[in-house]
Amino acid sequence: MVGPRSWIGGLFNRSANRRNDKYVDYPYNPLQVQRLQRLQERLQVPFDETRPDHQESLRSLWYSAFPNVVLTALISEQWKDMGWQGHNPSTDFRGCGYVSLENLLFFARTYPKSFHRLLFKEGGKRATWEYPFAVAGINVTFMLIQMLDLYSVKPRCLPGVNFVKLLGEDEEAFDVLYCIAFEMMDAQWLAMHASYMEFNEVLRVTRTQLERELSLEDVHRIRDLPAYNLLYQ
Repeated sequence: MVGPRSWIGGLFNRSANRRNDKYVDYPYNPLQVQRLQRLQERLQVPFDETRPDHQESLRSLWYSAFPNVVLTALISEQWKDMGWQGHNPSTDFRGCGYVSLENLLFFARTYPKSFHRLLFKEGGKRATWEYPFAVAGINVTFMLIQMLDLYSVKPRCLPGVNFVKLLGEDEEAFDVLYCIAFEMMDAQWLAMHASYMEFNEVLRVTRTQLERELSLEDVHRIRDLPAYNLLYQ
């Protein structure tokens, strides 16, 4: 089930980030700064449907999701089966850029069982009007970028500061956090017995829970987050 195009990122026009200038001068080490800058560079890359490497990533995502189904074209009604809003996924990527495709592809390749369970809505009592998987994934990327204050030179919120520390331990921390957040969102969806129109509220609750976990004192690696185990259930 696919909704209107304004569904992408709609939550974030109404959700303010809790910033605090006291974190601006937090003393990151050189490795943390370097990895933060690399991540921020990724966020600036738009999805370009004319670039061969972007086209290949899109094909890879399809075959990671549906390995036994031939994709007839990069512009095809088949994409709706993955939860895109139309026949051309590039129009959805415009809201968040190439990193949102990278996140989905990382999820599919690194945690394939978890990826397919969410894609095919396996487990739990599901709503008649389910969230569209791919577009939900773009919204999760949006949520993380805003929650961690990644468009600022340095994060000005506690979850963002603590995330950079995790990034210093694991350069894939953002991509792994994306997979965790997607799992948390789906778990909240089931717990709230949510339906399509309640997606923004589910994502808001997910963000609150994730902020809480990122603020725990005993979290030193991305795998220390309590919700990390959701990837292996």
